[in-house]
Parts: sequence; C-alpha cells; structure tokens
Amino acid sequence: VQLQASGGGLVQPGGSLRLSCAASGNSISRYYMGWFRQVPGQDREFVGLIGVNPGSTYYADSLKGRIAISKDNTRNSVNLQMNNLKPEDAAVYYCAARENTDWGTMSADGYDYWGQGTQVTVSS
Repeated sequence: VQLQASGGGLVQPGGSLRLSCAASGNSISRYYMGWFRQVPGQDREFVGLIGVNPGSTYYADSLKGRIAISKDNTRNSVNLQMNNLKPEDAAVYYCAARENTDWGTMSADGYDYWGQGTQVTVSS
C-alpha cells in the first residue's frame, strides 16, 4: 500500500486542522492505521491509531479530547481531526499502516508502510 498525507499548514493557536492520508494499492480496511508526528532532533511520537474496525481508536494521552481519527472507506483514506491546536503540536505528521491486525501498537517500529509526512505549524 502507498500512503499520501496531506492537509498540513499554518494555523493559529486554538485553531483546527484536518489531515488526510490517502491510500492506494490496497484497501485501508486491511490495516491498522496510525498517525505519528516528529520534530527535528526527536523520535517519532505516537498520535493515535484506528483499527480494522473503524470504531476502534486509541489516542495518545496528551492528545485525548483534542483529536479524532476516522476512516473513509469510500475514499480509501484516514483522517486526523485536530482541534484547539497548541504551538507544541507543530511537527511533521505521518500516517502509517500496520499489516498485523491482531493488535495495534504505539511503536513506530510496528508499522510497515509510511506516507511522506505533512508539516503542521502552529503560530500566531
């Protein structure tokens, strides 16, 4: 599967963004889909995931209440809605797919396919 993330940009603190991850080559229904973010000099940080069952989501504790991940099976894409953005949310955001659907994981090493990343900047 090939992944293409989009939707990043500049947003003011308190604003919202909706990132999308378009998949091609295979159906997202076959994968756990994860979102991660990374700032220069730091490891890739888990944001959240959605399981094969679209209702099965899990979010990083630091982001709970401000984000929501959803699947759009008709468009074969996964969305990351982020609200009340803070300057510390600025990062490159990546989507990823995991073939092992027995369980999800917050570890970046557990994902097999990655998109190219989309930059989110939070600044006034």
